[in-house]
Order: sequence, then C-alpha cells, then structure tokens
Amino acid sequence: MPRFNPLVANLSAPPIPSVFAWASAYDGRSGPMIDLSQAVPGYPPHPEMLRLLGENAASRTYTGYGPIEGEDSLRKAYAAHLSETYGTPLAAGNVHVTAGCNQAFICAAMAVAGAGDAVLMTDPYYFNQETTLAMLGVRTRFAPCDPANGFLPDVETLAAAITPDVRAIALVSPNNPTGAVYPPELIAAIYDLCVARGIWLVLDETYRDFLPVGAGRAHDLFSREGWEETLIGLYSFSKSFCIPGHRLGAITAGPTVVEQVAKIMDNLQICPPRSAQAAVATALPLLADWREENRREIARRVEALRATMAGVPAWRVGAVGAYFAFIGHPFEGTPSARVAERLAKEAGILCLPGSYFGERQEGYLRFAFANADVETISRIEERLASFR
Repeated sequence: MPRFNPLVANLSAPPIPSVFAWASAYDGRSGPMIDLSQAVPGYPPHPEMLRLLGENAASRTYTGYGPIEGEDSLRKAYAAHLSETYGTPLAAGNVHVTAGCNQAFICAAMAVAGAGDAVLMTDPYYFNQETTLAMLGVRTRFAPCDPANGFLPDVETLAAAITPDVRAIALVSPNNPTGAVYPPELIAAIYDLCVARGIWLVLDETYRDFLPVGAGRAHDLFSREGWEETLIGLYSFSKSFCIPGHRLGAITAGPTVVEQVAKIMDNLQICPPRSAQAAVATALPLLADWREENRREIARRVEALRATMAGVPAWRVGAVGAYFAFIGHPFEGTPSARVAERLAKEAGILCLPGSYFGERQEGYLRFAFANADVETISRIEERLASFR
C-alpha cells in the first residue's frame, strides 16, 4: 500500500468529533447537556447580517473568482475599522482577507518559516496552530506560562526559548485556551523582544472584540515606526458576527507580507468566499452597536462563570476572559481526557481536556463558556459540586 505523508499521518485525529462522541453517550440524568466545547457564539447573527448574506449569495457578481487578497470593499472597510480600533492610519494594502483565521495562520506561518525552521509558542497553546506547523515540517519550541501568573507569558522565559532556528513567536490574545488577556505593556515587551532578535511576532487576535469593557486598546504596535518588519496580525470575523460557517478572517501586515501571502493563497484557495466578504463589508460599520452589546453580554457571562466557580472551590479558575476559562480540576493524577469524558457522560458538561493544549496541562479543562447564556452557566455549579 502506498504510504502517507508522515507529517500528516503521525498527527492525532481532529479532537472535536471525539468530544462530541462523549456527548452522545450522556443519558440526560442532570438535565440538558451544557456544551462548553467549541468557541462559537451562543446567540444568533443579527437579522441584517443574515439578509446581507442571502442577498449577496444570490448575486451573480460573486459567482466568479475574486481578488486573491480579498474584495476591495472589505479590505477598505476593515482597514478603516482597524484605524479606529488602534488609533493609527492603516490602509487596504495592509489587509489580506482569508477563509477563516486558521487559514490566516497557515498563510502567515508559510510566509515566515519553512521546513526545518521553528516557531516559538506559549504552553498551553492553541492546538490547530501546533498541528499546522507540524504538517509544514516547522518545528515548535515552547515557553511555559505560569499558572500562578494567570497563564500570562513571561518575556524572559520567551527570550531564553529563542533558539537560532526560531523565525517567529506566535501569540494568541485574548488567549485560546486559557482566556487570559495579555496587557498592552506585555504585548509591547514581546514585540520589542522580536525586534531585538530579528524575528516575527504573529499575533492572533481572534477574540479582540471581546476584551473586557473599558479595557481600551489591546496594544499600540501598529503605531510603531517600522512595525511592518516585525508584526503580522490575525483576526476572525466569525465570532463578533456569529458566522463561523462562512469562514472569513484577515491578516494585517505590511505590503511585502501581503505580497508573500498572496502567493500562498493563490495555491490554497485562489480567493476567500466572496459573497460573505461583501456582506461583512457593509455590516462592519452598520452593526457596530450590536457587536458592542454582544461584548457586554460576553462580559456578563465571564462574571457569571466567576460566580459559579466560586461555589465549587475545589475547581480552580486558572484564567478566564473573552470566550474561555481554563479550569483546574480536583482529580490529581487523572488524565484530563478521562475527567472530561466523565463530565460529559455523567454530568452533562461538555468541555475540552487540557492535554489537547499541551502535555503539561493534564490538570486543566477548557470551558468555552461564550456558547452558554448566564442562566445555563449558573447550572454548572450544582453539577460540579455533585461530581465525584
């Protein structure tokens, strides 16, 4: 029999389907399943968003190939949004639209690192980014984040982990899986480290729209002179517009990076989904108030989860924010996958094992609480209290 590419064959199967299989074995004894597994919005898209999607999907205008870098309308609209968000001028030429943020990451990774190079990641890490690098033959180096420091990365630890083959540091803030929100001064310090070492900073801000209310700007990096030579920003339209199935993300970078990414995208997908781009280009300014209210709703869910977990102190909140909480379970020595499987089958709580995000994370579970409303989150306490 012909052989498969070992860089793919040696990877584990996608984790989410196996977690859903645990849910199918739940008998309903504790009430309806509480699904905290995937990072999906627990509320529907705005009716105007649905109207725009339908209207543009029915247009012949978007049935042919479009620009590799994305529709001009969305690139301009998103550049204007970025300029307001970060308080500094950014142009359409700084934007490359992608089919989701996972594709944005693989494009960024391929643009800056090749087989045999390395990318430095935090531990815990977002598993799709780690497996993407593995498939490309790019090595991964890891800098552990201290639970005692809320899983925030430490600049000195990152610096010590940079080996000569490292081409970039990959960060996610607000973080997946922990929910930790990196302070602007920490992001700035890591950026300065990348400048000093001559490597890229790939900053995934998929959950940027769900920073705590009143948090201000996530960072000032786009205001720095020469940022184009160090920073590559990643983003997803899926969460704030509630359209993950339409697969739409973006890269923000200097024109030379956009040029390199276009070469990659021409071979991956030719162009991102066109009708969804047209819809989001209109919705971006139109639904700003709705998106802000959703941010406030997610903030309410953060506080609901904090209150719920305070009632079961044996379960530790390692970090919480945006869409996620990283929860320390009380079953020392028990693999996190076993704990998560039992929670699903016996307590009707579906979540992801910490081990999916790094070998050092067996003591934790990821709760993607944005998928549950405040009332649903309040029911977690009783189920955890009775779980043995």
